Amino acid sequence: MNAHQTLDSAPLTRSDHNGIATLTLNRPQVRNPLSEATLMALSETFSAVAEDHSVKAVVLASSGPVFSAGHDLKEMTAHRGDEDRGRAYFKAILGLCSAVMQQITALPQPVIAAVEGTATAAGCQLVASCDLAVAGDGAKFCTPGVHIGLFCSTPMVALSRNLSAKHAMEMLLLGEMVPADEAARMGLVNRVVPAGGALAEAQRLAGVIASKSPATVKVGKRAFYEQREMGLQQAYDHASAVMVDNMLARDAQEGIGAFMEKRAPVWEA
Repeated sequence: MNAHQTLDSAPLTRSDHNGIATLTLNRPQVRNPLSEATLMALSETFSAVAEDHSVKAVVLASSGPVFSAGHDLKEMTAHRGDEDRGRAYFKAILGLCSAVMQQITALPQPVIAAVEGTATAAGCQLVASCDLAVAGDGAKFCTPGVHIGLFCSTPMVALSRNLSAKHAMEMLLLGEMVPADEAARMGLVNRVVPAGGALAEAQRLAGVIASKSPATVKVGKRAFYEQREMGLQQAYDHASAVMVDNMLARDAQEGIGAFMEKRAPVWEA
């Protein structure tokens, strides 16, 4: 997919402007499911963005009234007739989804979700996997698998790394819709804006990020996720080592010099 593909038939579209790549889930007629085609499109696009030095930040949005309804259950159920009752397909599609979520974390550029409408199951997982999230005040979030005998175990991974344990368990065990303001209180989203304004606010935040040193943002994002999985002493040791290397980097020298000289810094491209 090129940087300006906007084909209506594409499950995902991309447009680039001022260093921001806006990716839009584009199957509103079926509630933007994370189908095999959509997951493949996300994976391919994230791989392309990771190598695209013109992109400083990514916004992930959706078309239509639903952000994403999660996995395509019709697509998955169709494989119950396979010889293995769908085991191989279920393993493959869940593995692909998990890999896409990890691509977001590994992406050098920060990813900001712009959520309008509902984000449920793997759609909620997608929001939780993004680095930042903005929600319109009509947005709602839910992990409803428990209602249909399918606990949202893979969404649980992202939720449990964003919310407190009790908030994550509340969403997973009750399967109830969580309104935007409550999602912000829980830590699932960063901020709530008037309905219809999530994309503009996400792009504004992306613009702020895009004005920073790309190299520094990349280092900081990677270090954040690395230290989060460590014990306290190991985390401090790792963060200190990262900061030493960062201090010796060209952009840190430029940024500190610009601050002392009271001028705007010129970042390395």
